[in-house]
Amino acid sequence: MSEQVTVFIVDDEEEIRESLKMLIESVGLKVEMYDSAQAYLDNFDSTRLGCLILDIRMKGMSGLTLQDTLNKKPLHPPIIIITGHGDVPMAVRAVKAGACDFLEKPFNEQRLLDSIHLAIEKDAKQRGKVLQRAEIQQCVDQLTKREREVMELIVAGMLNKNIAFELNISQSTVETHRARVMEKMQAKTLSDLMRKIISLRQL
Repeated sequence: MSEQVTVFIVDDEEEIRESLKMLIESVGLKVEMYDSAQAYLDNFDSTRLGCLILDIRMKGMSGLTLQDTLNKKPLHPPIIIITGHGDVPMAVRAVKAGACDFLEKPFNEQRLLDSIHLAIEKDAKQRGKVLQRAEIQQCVDQLTKREREVMELIVAGMLNKNIAFELNISQSTVETHRARVMEKMQAKTLSDLMRKIISLRQL
């Protein structure tokens, strides 16, 4: 995994960046450093697996503003906040906005490394879910308008005869559409179909 992930460091203090880089590389992880939030944004790539170590107080765009900007994107690396003692209330705000953890300077090196590994695991899981949802959406996109209507009523728990009445079609037609829905959605059972639709709607 170490070759597949990157720990991004965003801090405007060179000494801190270099110190973090040395520590993180000592456990075999790749590091990229940025001296400003804007520099990171300019190079942002949502497809890259890893985590982001972010300082709150920086020249130009603050760490919190960067976090807010990233939260508007469909996918971004989990964030670990590093902060000075006076910034704790802001760090708590960052955690409430989705940051994985916050560490006060000077921070415990092992705790930081533990947080990084947890953040990387979280990133891998959330990317897996995004990929799964994309695959489900591809299946949904293959459905005709009528098949989608039938699927919605199936998921709502309606029986074939009730679906036929609701859509003003024959029950045999409903059964045909139902079979096509199950095939296109790659669902073996009704519970499998419902699980996929629920997963898709959790976006």
